[in-house]
Amino acid sequence: MVKDNDTVIQEFNELVNMTTAELENWLNEEQSEDSGWSKDDGSSETIGHESGRKIIDILNNNPSKDPDKYDEEDLQHMRKVVSYCKRHLAQEAKAKQNTDSKSYKSLKNWGHDPLKT
Repeated sequence: MVKDNDTVIQEFNELVNMTTAELENWLNEEQSEDSGWSKDDGSSETIGHESGRKIIDILNNNPSKDPDKYDEEDLQHMRKVVSYCKRHLAQEAKAKQNTDSKSYKSLKNWGHDPLKT
């Protein structure tokens, strides 16, 4: 069953617990590139790193988090973020225990800092 947009927006805003500045700073660190699957486009950027950049755009374009101001592309990516974060938080307790783990780094690329929860 597909979640309705209101649920996706609510869960995205709960799961993405990093500010734009925190996420930008994290993505500029070399360790943010140490986890995740590489994109198929020949670049060295991972899918999660690209996701982080898209999250920054979503947050910057709608700082008030007004549900009516998200477009379909935003909602589509927000849905991916919610799915990814929920799945990995359920499977990987290691992310909270080891900040050097790929799980921790990957979740941060997706806008969720496990140490903030």
